[in-house]
Amino acid sequence: MANVPNPLRPRKKKLTQPEVTQFKVPVEEAIEHCRVFVDGEALPGEYTPRTAQEALREYGRGFIWVGMHEPYESQMTQVASEFRIHELIVEDTVQAHQRPKLERYDDQLFVVARSVNYRDHDEVKDKRQIITTGEIQMIVAYDFLITVRHSAKLPNLAHCINDEQDLVELGPIALAWKVLDMMVDRYKEITTLLETEVDEVEEEVFTPGAQFNIDRIYMFKREILEMKHAVAPLSTALQAMVNDHKDLIPKKIRSYLRDVNDHELVVRDEVASFDERLTSLIDASVAKVSMQQNSDMRTISAVVGMAAAPTMVAGIYGMNFDHMPELHTEYGYPIALLVMVGIVALMFWWFRRNNWL
Repeated sequence: MANVPNPLRPRKKKLTQPEVTQFKVPVEEAIEHCRVFVDGEALPGEYTPRTAQEALREYGRGFIWVGMHEPYESQMTQVASEFRIHELIVEDTVQAHQRPKLERYDDQLFVVARSVNYRDHDEVKDKRQIITTGEIQMIVAYDFLITVRHSAKLPNLAHCINDEQDLVELGPIALAWKVLDMMVDRYKEITTLLETEVDEVEEEVFTPGAQFNIDRIYMFKREILEMKHAVAPLSTALQAMVNDHKDLIPKKIRSYLRDVNDHELVVRDEVASFDERLTSLIDASVAKVSMQQNSDMRTISAVVGMAAAPTMVAGIYGMNFDHMPELHTEYGYPIALLVMVGIVALMFWWFRRNNWL
């Protein structure tokens, strides 16, 4: 008798490959570094989240900075249990693909920013890789900072830690500010490079007689839109950090954040202007192509008209009729040729006068 499944017996859940991987990979694989800062200086050596908290309790002051790279849910959950991070933050850090934002959960701030990387169009095979974006998430509390990066490189904070010890003493929010500041500085560098590219495209379109590729305009339009979506929402998060959450963000850091927000607004306006310029270039290039096509059609029509006139004369004299003008004249053939040449010359003069040729 065939085995019939018992509907009352609960079925075992079959784990997918990502789920199996999550259970097998230890949390240390996702942690890039775990450092302890006391009085603005990083203590020597690397720590685990648990030993870092023990060191912090031993000193009675300072904060912890944990850097993570694309953690699985099980890994992030383990770190969250060590630092008592809200479960909604855990969900966002694992899923990624968040828009720039700022959220507060009790005494913790969750900041999301998009990183932007630029590569020259001659360096890439796929034109969609000119502008690539990643994601950097920061969980900021009084005594810890957790940074999580997805397809992004974290700015190098070595010089900040060494040269700006007075700022680092202000706590984890100082490092979070520095990350945002360096990311916005990178935005400014990329907008400078994009401005050069847009100027070149604009010159190609408006140079008389120059050949241009409209696909290149669409390519930059698409890439700049991607950067616009990555950059524009960050201003709202920065403004919230400046105006709200004063119990978590010292006044000095709020002043620095205000400066970062000003720079971000400049970048946002520049990217928006690039978008508008490229839209205008698309309209101008389409109009230029249409005008060129009209000009080409007039030229073709003129050439066809000049070819049709002698063809008509030759067709008439090619008919098999006996009684035709000048048919039996000795100089009828040269006269017919002269008439053809005369008609073509007259039509050429008229077309040139009306700019058809």
